[in-house]
Amino acid sequence: MGPTEEFERAARLCGYRRIAGIDEAGRGPLAGPVVAAAVVLPTRCRLSGIDDSKQLSEGQRDRLYAAILEQAVGMGIGSANVGEIDRLNILEATRLAMRRAVDQLTPPPDHLLIDAVTLPGIRISVRPIVKGDSLSLSIAAASIIAKVTRDRLMAKYHEMFPEYDFLSHKGYCTTGHLQRLARHGPCSIHRRTFMPVHEVIIAAKRESARRMLSTLFE
Repeated sequence: MGPTEEFERAARLCGYRRIAGIDEAGRGPLAGPVVAAAVVLPTRCRLSGIDDSKQLSEGQRDRLYAAILEQAVGMGIGSANVGEIDRLNILEATRLAMRRAVDQLTPPPDHLLIDAVTLPGIRISVRPIVKGDSLSLSIAAASIIAKVTRDRLMAKYHEMFPEYDFLSHKGYCTTGHLQRLARHGPCSIHRRTFMPVHEVIIAAKRESARRMLSTLFE
């Protein structure tokens, strides 16, 4: 059936009026930022074909992205960069991106619907929903905004670092990405605390040490 307004209606029955759905894109990749979106939709919003962004094709996401921008009464986008991901860990960086997305909403929301993540310390009513991007219309909308925004950022990184082919895999841990990572080593947008990247760094250090020792004993 796809996402509905059930959770938004329940929140309005509790007296909330400015309800934001929040979701992220980019928790799993080996490279690039994590991006979050916060979307406030009008009551009885009509978005034909909306669903969890992972269930949609790129063309469908692009079409819905434009429709959401047109219909939303509020939208915020936040991100956490690679340095923040490596310093904080991916969960805390995701929370940081979500807080930044919420901070972009004017006027601020009075209730948040979030896909499975809690936001400790935030002074707004929050309801985490497991698989929320497939259940709540506003969370699904946020998932699409976050995904399209991040994919477009990764397309720009592809122009900066074409040897990694970010355009095709968006930084995720594909066979092709791992092969290019092993061949070229990590670039500035790779997450060095993620195991596949960390292993490449360790392997390069070992190889450098081996070559140094072999030179000494020649």
